Amino acid sequence: MNRPEVRALKPTELVMALNKVPGWTLSGDGDNIAIEKTFEFAQHTHALLFVNGRRCVVRWRTHSVRGLSALDFEAATQTDALLSA
Repeated sequence: MNRPEVRALKPTELVMALNKVPGWTLSGDGDNIAIEKTFEFAQHTHALLFVNGRRCVVRWRTHSVRGLSALDFEAATQTDALLSA
């Protein structure tokens, strides 16, 4: 199985990908750019299924490309799917 090339997304690709993951925002800049989303839970017990606390910030970035890649947006989509399941 061939693994697709992982590369940093171009600015226009970032905008298009960000539009496909509602609630996710850009964080940081330069080599530290990431996408992130804050999840808040009404009850502490619900949050424990995800993390320890009522609030969790999930941040994705691809270290090897020093920026954002398509893998980060796939991870965001999968993160959202975990909470909607």
